[in-house]
Amino acid sequence: MAVSKNALKKWQKVREFALGLPGATEEFPWGETVAKVNKKVFVFLGLDDGSYPLGLTVKLKDEAAHAHALTSPGAEPAGYGLGKAGWVRVPMEEQGAPAAELLCDWVEESYRVIAPKKLIAELDQR
Repeated sequence: MAVSKNALKKWQKVREFALGLPGATEEFPWGETVAKVNKKVFVFLGLDDGSYPLGLTVKLKDEAAHAHALTSPGAEPAGYGLGKAGWVRVPMEEQGAPAAELLCDWVEESYRVIAPKKLIAELDQR
């Protein structure tokens, strides 16, 4: 399955944004790209090799953001029981998929749920 250039650009933008957050690190458990803060994942970025549709999974505690994310084409509560904890998987290749800016807002929201207070304070000072 070929990855669309548009979706790949969006994925790269979101990845760069996530890794630019205070204390963020990139890891590759299960071959998947994830961004972590304080050893905890705040965004699953999946694979960018075309083996699986591009998308991201974020934890959205804010009800409005959570509901909005679920209205994205093809979006669904994350698997493995993560959906119950507020994790949402949002595809990037669907027609009408959210813009990179909105995806970055959701990544930041997810980061704020998981990051320690002092790193959130650092982010707020930017």
